[in-house]
Amino acid sequence: MVQEVRVAVHAGLGCEPGRAGLRPGHPATSRVAIAADGNLVLVNEVNDLVWSTNVTSGDDRATVVAVILDTGNLVLRRTNGHGESVLWQSMDHLTDTWLPGARLGFNKLTGEAQSLTAWINSGDPSPGVFTLGIDPSGTSAQYFITWNRTVTYWASGEWNGEIFAGIPEMTAHYMYNFEFVSDANGSYFSYSLQDPSIISRLVVSVSGQITQLTWVPSAGEWILIWTEPHRLCDVHAVCGKFAVCDEKSQPFCSCLAGFRAASPGDWDLGDHSLGCRRNNPLRCGTTATGDKDDDDGFLLITGVSMPKNGSILVRASGDRDCRSACLMDCSCNAYAYSDGCALWNGELLNLQRQTDESSGASNLYIRLSAMDVPSKSSSKKTITLSCAGASAALIIAILLAMAFVVVRMSSRRRTKRFTQALQRGNLVAFRYSDARKATNNFSEKLGGGSFGSVYKGNLAIAGGADIAVAVKKLEGLRNIDMGDKQFRNEVRTIGTIHHVNLVRLRGFCSGRRGERLLVYDYMPNGSLDKSLFSASGAGAAAGDVLSWAARYKIAIGAARGLLYLLKGCRDCIIHCDIKPENILLDESMTAKVADFGLAKLVGRESSRVLTTVRGTIGYLAPEWIAGVAVTSKADVYSFGMVMLELVSGRRNARWSASCSEYFPLVAARKVREGDVAVLLDERLDGEADMEEVDRACRVACWCVQDDEARRPTMEQVVQVLEGVVAVDVPPVPVSLKVFTDDAADSCFSGDDECSSQMKGSS
Repeated sequence: MVQEVRVAVHAGLGCEPGRAGLRPGHPATSRVAIAADGNLVLVNEVNDLVWSTNVTSGDDRATVVAVILDTGNLVLRRTNGHGESVLWQSMDHLTDTWLPGARLGFNKLTGEAQSLTAWINSGDPSPGVFTLGIDPSGTSAQYFITWNRTVTYWASGEWNGEIFAGIPEMTAHYMYNFEFVSDANGSYFSYSLQDPSIISRLVVSVSGQITQLTWVPSAGEWILIWTEPHRLCDVHAVCGKFAVCDEKSQPFCSCLAGFRAASPGDWDLGDHSLGCRRNNPLRCGTTATGDKDDDDGFLLITGVSMPKNGSILVRASGDRDCRSACLMDCSCNAYAYSDGCALWNGELLNLQRQTDESSGASNLYIRLSAMDVPSKSSSKKTITLSCAGASAALIIAILLAMAFVVVRMSSRRRTKRFTQALQRGNLVAFRYSDARKATNNFSEKLGGGSFGSVYKGNLAIAGGADIAVAVKKLEGLRNIDMGDKQFRNEVRTIGTIHHVNLVRLRGFCSGRRGERLLVYDYMPNGSLDKSLFSASGAGAAAGDVLSWAARYKIAIGAARGLLYLLKGCRDCIIHCDIKPENILLDESMTAKVADFGLAKLVGRESSRVLTTVRGTIGYLAPEWIAGVAVTSKADVYSFGMVMLELVSGRRNARWSASCSEYFPLVAARKVREGDVAVLLDERLDGEADMEEVDRACRVACWCVQDDEARRPTMEQVVQVLEGVVAVDVPPVPVSLKVFTDDAADSCFSGDDECSSQMKGSS
């Protein structure tokens, strides 16, 4: 099926007329047409030519048409007595979008590169500064993202015939077939889809990341499959000069103190390339110390990484000498003194908000005009206080004392009510100041994930010991249409859910400025991923490795917690984000499922955003991608993937030298062969109940079946793990089979050996 172009062409399909160098007119009045010379042209509201394909049809008697194929390719086609021929096609002129079938590469004969270039911003399709292209030298089978076509800040890694070395999570994307071709004419990559009915595209975003997107008809939206670089702040100069990148904030770019956005309008459209500019110009080095009120000064910037554009090392005996050296150099904009004196000349790039408190970064001092340094600007002002008389002072003192007594009594009454509510197990509505005080102004960060960051805190209880808590700052709620009343109702519903294998919700906060906090019991042993993946290698100390008995106990506990959410609650709660990071461990290593109910609270699309936690895609059931309705069986699939990681002690989507295949596929095969011992974490040295290992592997492989009807319920999973029922050997899921060419070891749904189903007897 094809469609004739009559009015306009969608830029995202690979043809963007605005890139001809001229800006189109207003979209509502511009039009696309076939000109008399056979070219496809774009004209503005006064019929001025904006863009043309600039080809020659060569035959005045030929009929020329423009069509959009089902592949998304816009084709200018000539028809005459000799047949049809293609004059021009959009897939030969890539812009920011790479569709299946298009080639991304390098023409060795013409020297022309077929690359992707991001838009300038979300409102201007003209070429921006970020480009994705293949290695132009042709010496390696990989592609790069570059800034301004000069700085390479990300590489895919070499192509090994199945995946790119730098994108290990491609092991989970069985829906794509990538191909690399290199010959005398050129080198290029192309890709296709296993299921032609799926709509997918790869885009270089205005923020400098490449994103693979798939259209979900049932949701009516594009969902993110994977993105590179994973961390937005790893994009070179993503926020421009004199700006700080912080992935946890919105917007993610902010100017340094003493600076403002160089182009606020572009910032609103996502274009930060111009960065920030000074509020006031520098006076520039009239003295060597900067002690005079009119001299330039320095402002200490904490919590940010050092600029990545090269610094100059100079000799200095201390911080004061280093400071003077910067002041004497008119091009110096910052300095840091640690083991030596480092000066930064010119623009400061790639500053990042530092989340790792143990990074040990040096203090960075930014050079500012005296008017922008708080200590100097305040010294220029004289504040004069006058007293009306002794009687007035006495009245004020009495009023202050009365106010203090009233506030103190009110605080004591609130503390008493607060303590009684906590001791009764009631859900408490905290004030934002309570949470800030309990967490020491959110100073000790425990971790972060899809729904926000978590901080450790202590609640002071009157007449008793403090209660350790974990305070989660919910992020991404500002874009969700949820009022304060609705938020409180949803949280109260979550707060009524109590189970030994679920993290207990103590309270919540809904601040006046939109802050949304949840207060949970603190889990001293952290999340499962830290205990399971922290020690690596066969030589790791025994004390660092989670024992098999502990792992099996954790598996049963997590399964019971999920079963309660799906069956024990009044309303079924689908978690939507089961992974080791969301299984917490208390002081006795009892598993407690966390973040339940947040999919409804924050919006399920948040669990589809896969940029914040690497590997999350490996836990998503196929129905998330296929666009069909998601049921509780999606949690069963995710739990199966976690079970396999408990057995192996490593990430499913991570490759290793000893195993070049996707681990769930290896596990499915070995279970059918009856050789589950080889799947066990080598750090355990075989110290495990092999009957439990076999039981865990079998139920895990049933959980990750493609067809959700073939997956067990969580009730069946618990029964199998507890040894109440037996389970047959599962077939190898088709989605795992596509990672190998060995068809003999596979099991398709039509095979006889796949006819057996899960069964059990009490």
